[in-house]
Amino acid sequence: MSGTSEGPTPAADLDRSAVTDSDQHIYHRVFAAAPLSMAVVDGEGLVVSANAAFGDLLGADPEALAGRPAADLVDLASDTRTWHAYREVLSGREATLRCTRRLKHREGHAVWVQVTVAPLAGGGPGVLLSVADVSARRELQARLRHLQMHDPVTRLPNRTLFFERLSAALEAESYEQSGTGRIGLCYLDVDGFKAVNDTLGHRVGDRLLAAVAERLTRVADEAGYARAGTPLVARLGGDEFALLVEDSTGTEQVADLAESALKALEEPFDLAGQRLSLTASIGVVERHAAGTTATGLMQAADTTLYWAKADGKGRWTLFDPERNAHRITRQALSSTLRPAIERGEFALEYQPLVGMEDGRLSGVEALVRWNHPQFGTLTPNRFIGLAEEDGSIVQLGRWALATACRQARRWQLDRPGEAPIFVSVNVAVRQVWDSDLVADVAETLAETGLAPHLLQLELTESAVMGSAGRPLQALQALSDMGVRIAIDDFGTGYSNLAYLSRLPVKVLKLDGSFVRGFQYEEAAKGVPPNPADEVIVEAMIQLAHRLGLTVTAECVETSAQATRLRRIGCDTGQGWLYSRPVPPDRISELLGGQTYAVGKP
Repeated sequence: MSGTSEGPTPAADLDRSAVTDSDQHIYHRVFAAAPLSMAVVDGEGLVVSANAAFGDLLGADPEALAGRPAADLVDLASDTRTWHAYREVLSGREATLRCTRRLKHREGHAVWVQVTVAPLAGGGPGVLLSVADVSARRELQARLRHLQMHDPVTRLPNRTLFFERLSAALEAESYEQSGTGRIGLCYLDVDGFKAVNDTLGHRVGDRLLAAVAERLTRVADEAGYARAGTPLVARLGGDEFALLVEDSTGTEQVADLAESALKALEEPFDLAGQRLSLTASIGVVERHAAGTTATGLMQAADTTLYWAKADGKGRWTLFDPERNAHRITRQALSSTLRPAIERGEFALEYQPLVGMEDGRLSGVEALVRWNHPQFGTLTPNRFIGLAEEDGSIVQLGRWALATACRQARRWQLDRPGEAPIFVSVNVAVRQVWDSDLVADVAETLAETGLAPHLLQLELTESAVMGSAGRPLQALQALSDMGVRIAIDDFGTGYSNLAYLSRLPVKVLKLDGSFVRGFQYEEAAKGVPPNPADEVIVEAMIQLAHRLGLTVTAECVETSAQATRLRRIGCDTGQGWLYSRPVPPDRISELLGGQTYAVGKP
């Protein structure tokens, strides 16, 4: 016999074979009965076998699924990234794939599933594909997201969802592939809503907000009927709402939407026996989506809403780039005003005050200029209002007073043999309230050596008329000191003539609007003069003289104006006929005896 043995199989091998067959039988039974949908897939991606749960999920006989591509059954080939990962697992280069898919159930409804593809146990060829129904979890997540993204009072999208939609609409791929490439926004605020909360309570306030939301939603739906898309209505917080127009067709479309919203809110609201009427203000912005950011768009909308409020409420206002540029410039000036004073960016120019009878220079008005490093030379109308708002007018006023007095004293010392001229300095009413103006003037006069009668302080009529308490006491103290007090822009403010006699005033400066009516040389061109202006000016001059006051006319630009003013008794003239505001060295030249034309025939 040969050395090979063909005897019976050893008992140990028989037992191992029996166990293996038994285990495989058990595994097969578990696979078939498992509630989790599973399928065995070979290395080519074809289904080898599927269990009953898998067949139930797809509405097919499990045996009929054998040989079909598994990727088609659970939608693994719909995007490139998932398909590549699936092929990597089939080839053994990757261990596991897990993804979420939306499948169609055999009964017609959609089912969200989590698909897992992993190697078979034991390292054999092929993979095990398992599918778990996660629809309930997805539904819960959707509910939680809805609560997170919607306002509980109005049920509208909230600020978070609004900015999510806005940011998505401004992404390049969103508007480059289709649409108009434009975006529009109506930013709405309910006028006087705080009063509703304060008087009727927050419950009524919430009902009102819900009613406003309902009307705005109806407006958006009606606008969407005639357009490709319905505007998104959102509550951004408080009584602020937004209507977002993606792919807008232009300003007219968004303006029409704003107009419709205002009309919808005009009808009174009936809330639990309360009948309320309200208005709203809307800021409207419409522009190209390219180059626009969510922050930039909202800033523009917020600014425009502020304009609508400032313009009278109950209206919509369109974003104006020029107006916005002015606002930005104003903010820039406001933020740099105080440092500019410390850096010495301000200077004074002086405009002559000329005697109407002899044409001689009797004084000058000091006019402040801001030599701004970015915006150039700025006149007072660009920054005095800002200085009054933030209080820097006190610091600026002290500087102007000291500089003007020092310059007036220098002119006096340079020409000791001639009659000195006075200097007139403008004073804001806030300087009287926020500082000790009397002490500031006394200290300045003492430091510069200028005589008090050579200083004139100008205050506007609205600031002087009706003054009481501290302002009146300050004016009286200055007058007692010898300083002359002048009322600037007289005839445009309160014009309380009875009160005028009790003020320590020495000079009235007539507002230029009266003098401009003296355009007699224009009559030949068909532009008739305004005789009423002359009558009014003559009456004011006579009244001033009766009270012992002198009169200065501002904005004298022509010899004809000067002639009429001289004939009706005006004492002093100021305007471009004589000189524009000039640097101090030019005034030094004029002090050499030059006289001006006074309009004599």
